[in-house]
Amino acid sequence: MFNYRVNDLKSLLAGLKKAGITVIDKIEELEYGKFGWIIDPEGNKIELWEPVDGEFSKMYPSEKTTH
Repeated sequence: MFNYRVNDLKSLLAGLKKAGITVIDKIEELEYGKFGWIIDPEGNKIELWEPVDGEFSKMYPSEKTTH
């Protein structure tokens, strides 16, 4: 599975769904970000992540959340 960091997950998923992309209608919200999923035309599951930078940085201080 691929994972991409995104801005404004809810709007992105709505736009993808409107464009005919298969969107898994579930958003998981955790203290370090929101997660959503789509299925590409070849059947691959793709995870989209909108990080909460402050919380992610506390958990993984050496990682960056730049998009």
